[in-house]
Parts: sequence; C-alpha cells; structure tokens
Amino acid sequence: GGPSRLLSQARMPEGKFRFINLVEPVMPFLPDVAQPEKKVPFKEKMLWTSITLFIFLVCCQIPLYGIRSNKSSDPFYWMRVILASNRGTLMELGISPIVTSGMVMQLLAGSKIIEVDQGLKKDRNLFQGAQKLFGIIITVSEAVAYVASGMYGDVKDLGFTNAFLIVFQLFCAGIVVIILDELLQKGYGLGSGISLFIATNICENIVWKCFSPTTINTGRGTEFEGAIIALFHLLITRADKVRALKEAFYRQNLPNLTSLLSTVLVFGIVIYFQGFRVDLPVKNVKSRGQNSSYPIKLFYTSNIPIILQTALVSNLYFFSQILYKRFPTNLLVNLLGVWQSIEGSTQSIPVGGLAYYVSPPHSLADILNDPFHAIFYLTFILTACALFSKTWIEVSGSSAKDVAKQLREQQMTMKGHRDSSLLKELNRYIPTAAAFGGLCIGFLTVLADFLGAIGSGTGILLAVTIIYQYFEIFVKENADGSAVFW
Repeated sequence: GGPSRLLSQARMPEGKFRFINLVEPVMPFLPDVAQPEKKVPFKEKMLWTSITLFIFLVCCQIPLYGIRSNKSSDPFYWMRVILASNRGTLMELGISPIVTSGMVMQLLAGSKIIEVDQGLKKDRNLFQGAQKLFGIIITVSEAVAYVASGMYGDVKDLGFTNAFLIVFQLFCAGIVVIILDELLQKGYGLGSGISLFIATNICENIVWKCFSPTTINTGRGTEFEGAIIALFHLLITRADKVRALKEAFYRQNLPNLTSLLSTVLVFGIVIYFQGFRVDLPVKNVKSRGQNSSYPIKLFYTSNIPIILQTALVSNLYFFSQILYKRFPTNLLVNLLGVWQSIEGSTQSIPVGGLAYYVSPPHSLADILNDPFHAIFYLTFILTACALFSKTWIEVSGSSAKDVAKQLREQQMTMKGHRDSSLLKELNRYIPTAAAFGGLCIGFLTVLADFLGAIGSGTGILLAVTIIYQYFEIFVKENADGSAVFW
C-alpha cells in the first residue's frame, strides 16, 4: 500500500494532486541545517564564512581516488571558473548540480507546473527539500555520466570498485556543497555558498593570470604566464625595450597587459552601473510623518540572468561534447556541436553547430573573420539575459504584484498616489528594470568577451556583482551596529 498511501498524502484537502507533497516521505533523510535560534553576531558570521571557504578550497585541491587517466577532453573546461569546479578533484562538479536544480525548480514553480504557496512555511520547506533532492539526483547522474564517458580512463580499465568509488566521492562532495550553501543561507554566514565559491574561483583565476610564475616555452624563448611578471621579465631580458613593451601588451595565447586593463575597465563600468536606481517615495498609511523610499535598481535581478544562462550553455556543451565523441558523423549531433582538439592540449573547442555559435569569439580577429558568429552570440546573450531576468522576477517573488503585496502588508503606499494605483506605478518600473537590467548585464558580458578580458565576460560580471553584494552586506551590518572589527 506504499505508493497508494504516498499518492493520498500528495492530495490536497480539496482532493487536488500536488507533485511537491511526494517529497515529504524523503524529507527526514535529506541533509538539513537547523535555523539559528538567535541572531548570529557579525564576527561569528565572518568566522563561519571563512570556515566554509576553507573547506571549499581544500576540496578543490584533494584529488579523486581511483582515476586511471586525466588525459581525456574536459567537457566543462569553458565553464570551470564559473561553476566553481576543479578538474580531477572532489570539486569536479562544483556548484553545477545546485544551480541546475535551483534553476529547474524555480522555473517549474514560476510556470505553475508545480504548485507552491511560498506564504506557507510547510510549502517553503517542501520546496527546498525538493530542490535538495533534485540536486542530489543531478550529482549522481553527472558523476555516472563522467565515469561512463571515459573522462577518468576507460571504464574497463577502472573496474567496478574504482568506478563506484569515484561516483561515491563525487556524491559526498555534492552533499558537502549543499550543506555549506545552506549553512550560509540560513544566516550563520554572509551571502550564499554559491556566490562565495564563484567569486573566490574567478578572483583566484584573475590573480593567477596576473602573477603566475609558471614558465612556458613559446618558440620566442621562455616566457612567464602571469601578465605582470612577464612585463618585468621582458623589459629586463630584451634589448629592444619598445618591442618588449609591445609584446607585454599584445602577446598572443597568453595573458597580456591589454586583457588585464580591459578587466579593470569592465570592473569599473559594472560598479558604476550598480549605483543606478530609481527611488520610489513611499509613506506609512497610519503614522503621518513616516516617509521612506523603495529602491528599484537597474540590475534588479542582479547576476541571476548570467548564472541561468551559464547553466544552460554548460549543459549544452557537456551533452554536445559527449555525444560528438560517440557519434561524430550523426547529422543531428553535428547540428548541436562539432568539436576539435587544440594542438598540444587535451582540450576541445567548438568549431561548428549550435555550441560554436553560443560560445564567445576570443579576439577582435575572430569577430572580423566570422561576423555572423559575433552577431549571433550578441543576440543570443542579450535575448537570454533579458528573458531570464523577466522570468526570474515572476518566479522568485519580486514581480510588481509581489512588491505591491509586500508594501500593503507593511501598510505602505506611494506618495501622491492612491492605494489602488500602487500596482500600476510599480508595473511602470519593475518589468522594465528587470528586462533592461538583464540586457545591460548581457551587453557588459559581451563587451568583456570582445575586449578579451582575463577569465571570461561572464566570470568578471559574476565576480563584480557578488563582491558588490558582499560590500552591501558589510555596510548593512555596520549600520545595524553589530559589525565590530576593533
């Protein structure tokens, strides 16, 4: 009678079937972090955030046990930095399972395929439980797909025990990431685990590309990988100082000073745009003198459009590469993506099909050689970001209707407007801010890619928006008087 009991539990009192109630029997077995009983002091939050980051960084360095070879092409190479993952380590999958499960669940809830009443505590808990369960299922599926596709050596060479151990290690690491993320989100730390891991990984990548002491023989003699170290090395060792400077600024296939400067430029532009907002004057209906403002930022949905668009593209790359490896002559697989190995490396790059057109051009020369690719990429990013941004406000409870409801519950109304016109006024600003903000974020991403900034446009944008969010949290905590550094 198990399944029938489950289905009867999943029916609402009105006899209506709800998919989300199917999660209820599994809830006690899912990893869970208890809510803090009292407000966590700022110093303690800093400590928990540091511990979380430390655990993540350690997991990024611990190699997986049982790998035979790591020589095969890496389907997630382009997305590693953004998915906070590290090849051949416990953090092989990074945050991709959490982000994918969160994205799918939010879209299902927003499109009303799954019925969730976010006002009910029980529904909220069930929804979070469903997200975790889905995240765990994705972790196991991705781990099995990695092993089966021969990323760690041929499955026959690995043997059942090693293959099982690799999947088990990735599964445990996935659980750790889910717990760390929840720990911060429940208020023990600052921000969210996902944001923290992404920003750390991107900044680490940028710092490494500037100061890396690794030497590479390029045929023009030995050169340092780091752009700043290379500048000093070239100026000291080359007799012709002007040519040395030119090379430091424009050298190909290695980080150069132009890409470093364009990174700084994009950082500046994004921070400048972060300050753009419209303050709507609101007042309390009951007490006369209580006036305040409701800010609507240009980046109304922050970096969510980029995270969603990255999750979409990374899944496309992953499946396209695995399919192309198996069926290189199939027409449909070729339409999805044609991949080619880079000389002297195990990496593959998309050279045809959909995967090629949604990947960024790598330099101005690429744009001039294939202008259609550049135009398609620009259109795809702008459209995807604007659409995801618009969808996200409906899904995440930050649409005009939700904001109007929140203001009414706090007995606030807009100055100079009747209560009945509150929704109309908010509708003038919020959907526009969401779509236009999404467009701007998309445009800045493309700009960073076309300028050849270090990392990728997506990475830099995520790093800046996350660092800015943390800056805002610090300011808020300081204002509350709970932040005491000295």
